[in-house]
Amino acid sequence: MEIIVQTAVSKAKRGITLVSNNFASSSGEDVVLLMQIEATPAEAKTLEKECTIVITHALLETEGEASTRLDGTLKELNGLLKGLTFSQSVGEVHAVIGIVDTSGVLHVSHAGRAEAYVVRGGSASQITEYSRGKPTPAFVHIASGALEPRDVVIFSTVRLLRTVTPAQLGQLALRGDHLMDELIMELESEKEQSALAVLKISGRGKAESTKKTRAIPARKRGRKKLSALSKVLSSASVVTDRVSGFVPTNLVDKTQGILGGFFKDLGDPLRKRRAHLLLIAGTVAAFLIVWAVVNVSTGSQKRQTRGELEERLEEISQLMRTAENRRLSGEMDSANAILEQAEQRSKQVMDNESNLFRAEALDLLERIRTKREEINNIIRLSPRTVVNLSTKNEDIEALGFIGLPDGEFIAYDRQDLYRVLLNSVEDPDRLVEDELILDGDDFPRYQTMVFQTTDNSIVEMINGQSTTMKTEDPAGWIKGTDIETYLRFLYVLSVENNQIYKYERLSNRYSAPSEYNINGDLTGAMDITIDGNVFILKEGGELMKLLRGEVNPFTIRHLPEDALVNATKIFKVFDGHLYFLDPVGARVVVATSGGGTGEGAYVKQYLLEGDQIGELKDLYVDDEENKLYVIDEKRIHVIDLR
Repeated sequence: MEIIVQTAVSKAKRGITLVSNNFASSSGEDVVLLMQIEATPAEAKTLEKECTIVITHALLETEGEASTRLDGTLKELNGLLKGLTFSQSVGEVHAVIGIVDTSGVLHVSHAGRAEAYVVRGGSASQITEYSRGKPTPAFVHIASGALEPRDVVIFSTVRLLRTVTPAQLGQLALRGDHLMDELIMELESEKEQSALAVLKISGRGKAESTKKTRAIPARKRGRKKLSALSKVLSSASVVTDRVSGFVPTNLVDKTQGILGGFFKDLGDPLRKRRAHLLLIAGTVAAFLIVWAVVNVSTGSQKRQTRGELEERLEEISQLMRTAENRRLSGEMDSANAILEQAEQRSKQVMDNESNLFRAEALDLLERIRTKREEINNIIRLSPRTVVNLSTKNEDIEALGFIGLPDGEFIAYDRQDLYRVLLNSVEDPDRLVEDELILDGDDFPRYQTMVFQTTDNSIVEMINGQSTTMKTEDPAGWIKGTDIETYLRFLYVLSVENNQIYKYERLSNRYSAPSEYNINGDLTGAMDITIDGNVFILKEGGELMKLLRGEVNPFTIRHLPEDALVNATKIFKVFDGHLYFLDPVGARVVVATSGGGTGEGAYVKQYLLEGDQIGELKDLYVDDEENKLYVIDEKRIHVIDLR
C-alpha cells in the first residue's frame, strides 16, 4: 500500500517549540515524530536533536520486529525526558511517535497530552489511550493495528477533540490535501497550538497468501473436531471440580451427569448432530446473556453520566448569572474569576468520553467568551492598512517605526529607513553601511531622529543626512537594549548593568552619561517610555515606575489576568494613556497612568483581526489620541480611537 505523509505546525506561543518530523527506514518503514516542548529555543533544539539521534540508531538502523524496536526506542527516550525534566532544563513535553512497518501495521505511542486518531469509513476514533488529570511526561503504552486502504491517521500534540468533534474530524478527512490546512485553521481559531502529522493510505493492501489444503475424509475431519471440542469441555469439567466445594453436592452431580451425557452424544454418530445443535444454542445463549449484562451496565453508566453532565451545565449557567451580577455591582476582578471557573467546567463537559452535550458546551464557551469581552471592554476590529512597505522591498522585515507630525512616519528594518507620508512610501535609504540598527526614536526638540546601532554607536538623521554622534565619555557609548528621548536628554536602557544612562544632547555631541536608576531591579526589562516618570515594561507583563531614579509603587486596577503577560512594547502619550503592544494576542491594551498617584486603571483592549495582520513589532499614538498605529513586518495599520 502507498502511504503519503504530511507534517506541519501551527503558530506557536512564546516559550513553546513545536517539532514535526518524519523519517524512513532502509526497509521502507514510515516513522513520524511530533513534539511540543516548553523550554527556551536552545534547550528545545537540543532535545529535538537528541530524540532524532535516538530514533535514528534505535529504530531506523536496528533490525528486528518494528514493535520490539519501538519499545527499545521508547525506553531510551523516557530516560532522556526524565533527565531533562529532573534538571528543569525543559518544562512540559507532549510527544507522539508512530511507525508503519512493512506489513502495513501501525505502532504508535504518546507522552503527555499528545494523541492519535484514525478515520475509517468516515468515522473518527482515538487510538491512543486518553487519561484524565495531569499528563504523564513519558511514553507508557503502545497501540498497534493494521491499516486499510483509504484510512487517514492523524497525529497531534494536543487533544483535537477539544477543538473539533469526531464527526467534524471525519468530515475534514474527506477534504483530501486540504485536511492539514483545515486542522491548523481550526486550532488557531481556538488559540490552540500543535504539531501535526497526517498519514493517508491509498492503493490496495498486500494480498494475504493462501495455501491450498488437501481434502480430508468426512470421518477423519470429524474426529479432529471432536478432539478439539473434548479439550474445551474437559477444561470446563476441571472448573466444575474446583467449584464443587462451594455449591450443593447434588448440583455438582447433576452437572457432571449432564456433561457426561453430552460427551456420549458427541461420540455417538446418531446423536452427534443433536449435541452440536445444543452446543451452538448454549453458545448463543451465553453470548446473549453477556450482551444483556453489558448493555444494562453501560446504560446505567450513561444515565449516571448524563445526570452529572446536566448538573454541570446548570452549574455553569448559574456561574454566568453570578458573574453578570458582579459586573453590574462594579466587581470586575470577581466577575472575571467566576467566568474562569465557568470556562474550566465547560471544557470538562467538552472532554467527557461519552461525547454528550458537546454542542451545549460549545455554546456556553462562546457565551463565556462574549461575556468576558463585554466585562473587560474588549473591542474586536480589523484595522485599515496605511501602507505596504513590501512594495519597495518584498523581503523587508520591519523592526519598528517613528511617528512624526502631519501623518508622516519613518519605518526601519535592520539597515534601511523608509519614509512614509499618508499612504505612500519612498525608496529606502541606508542608515550606515557596515552596522545594523537596534532601536530608534524621534528627538523633537532638535528636529532629528536618533538610532542605536550594533557597534554601540548613536547615529542621528540631521536634515536627511546620517551623522555619527560622539560622547564626552572617553570609554565611548554604553551598550543598551532600548533608547528613549525626553526634552534634551537621551536615555539608554542597559539591562546588563541594571541601569538607565542619561545623556544630555549638546550642540554637536552628547555629554558623558549619568546614572538614572537608584534602587530599581531592571532584570527582564524590555522597553521604557518617559513623561517625567519613567515607565518600564519587563518580561511577563511586570511594570515598574521610576521618579527621579527611585521606584514608586504602581499598579493597574481591574487589569484582566494575563492581559500583559506577552506585552513587548509600552507607549505613553504625554498627559494621556499608557498603551501596551501584545504581538502574541495581536492586541493593544489601554490603561490610565494614574497621574501623580501610584495607581492606574484598566480602560480597554483592541483585538486586531484580519488576514493582513502579521507579527506586530511597534506602536504609536498621536498627541491627541485620535489614532493608534501599529506596524508588522511589512505593513503599517491604523485604528481610529475616537
